[in-house]
Amino acid sequence: MRRRSALVGSMAALATATSAHAQTPVDLQLVLAVDVSRSIDEVEAELQRRGYIEALTNDRVVDAILSGENRRIAICYTEWAGAHFQTVVIDWTVIDSPGAARRFADKLAEAPRTSQSWTAVGAALVHAGQRFENAPFIAKRRVIDVSGDGRTNDGPPAEIVRDKLVSQGIVVNGLPVMMNRSNFGRPPDLTLDKYYEESVIGGPGSFLIVADNFDHFGRAVRTKLVREISATDGPRVSSPA
Repeated sequence: MRRRSALVGSMAALATATSAHAQTPVDLQLVLAVDVSRSIDEVEAELQRRGYIEALTNDRVVDAILSGENRRIAICYTEWAGAHFQTVVIDWTVIDSPGAARRFADKLAEAPRTSQSWTAVGAALVHAGQRFENAPFIAKRRVIDVSGDGRTNDGPPAEIVRDKLVSQGIVVNGLPVMMNRSNFGRPPDLTLDKYYEESVIGGPGSFLIVADNFDHFGRAVRTKLVREISATDGPRVSSPA
């Protein structure tokens, strides 16, 4: 009987600990959804990955994290291409110090890069939205931060998925990369920013930061992360500061 009581007590303690972990408060739950379709070449893919690595450890970004009520956020980093290619590169991780930011960045630097054909922004949003379902945190703000160099040519329309996410209280922000070269024989998409504004971003305070090319990507990511984390107001569409 004593052993049974001890077992019950242990199970109760475990349940309490699990529940407590499941209720860990953070200031922001942020899914980074990054385009790795084949329109992005190896050099551009490296600039893109490096942009996130450097931005996540930037002093302004870390200061924004530590200025929140709970002094921590949770990040999940995903990559996407066509309708059937989305992957979690780094699952939910708490960032609550410069050291935690550096460890996340180091893990990202070591992660292998993959690439697939087609561009499915809508499917990427579906996948990103699903990350919140079992996230072991609670937050007043849930945000998907989607970056890419093209508009949907595969899978569900982005605006339909966006609207569903917004109805669930999820904000979608964007970082379109305006390519200055042709892709697979097609001319540059000079209105990609308009597509992101009209069909991708949504929710209270949603915005997009436009990167002129991948050389400016890192600065755009840093600007966007600071604004997302600190929840500051600003124009709906802007370029990196």
